[in-house]
Amino acid sequence: MKPFQALLLSLLLLSTAVPTLADDYAVYESSSSFSDVMDGLKLAIQQRGMFINNLMHMNEMLERTGTDLGLGGPLFGQAESVEFCSAVLSRKMISEDPRRIVNCPFIIAVYTLPGQPDTTYVAHRKISASETEQSPAMKEVASMLEAVAGDAVSW
Repeated sequence: MKPFQALLLSLLLLSTAVPTLADDYAVYESSSSFSDVMDGLKLAIQQRGMFINNLMHMNEMLERTGTDLGLGGPLFGQAESVEFCSAVLSRKMISEDPRRIVNCPFIIAVYTLPGQPDTTYVAHRKISASETEQSPAMKEVASMLEAVAGDAVSW
């Protein structure tokens, strides 16, 4: 195989792997400001009677550790993750399968990319189709995550 063909094959294999990785995450885009989307996310969580456990300042942490370790430039313009809980949904999903404790608390991230402040992203892990097909509780969790993220980007 010629070097050029090998490079093309490698690029083709890499490009086909990306959708699989992307399927693990739901990412939503908004033209609203970072602070408006964050406010929308917090409100969407609280309106559903859920409790915000923690606000993680991801950008600050990554900037600090990047500087301390001498690792590259900024990864985000702004980035925060909201950790929250629904006692009802958590009990339902864990009652079906105790291993689902790893899904608790729920986390949704909001971020902008360096040099692109006009687009705000909201992301969360997707619940796999195999879980939602076999579990009413996980179907409910997946729907809740989608609805909360959708409300956040609608601001």
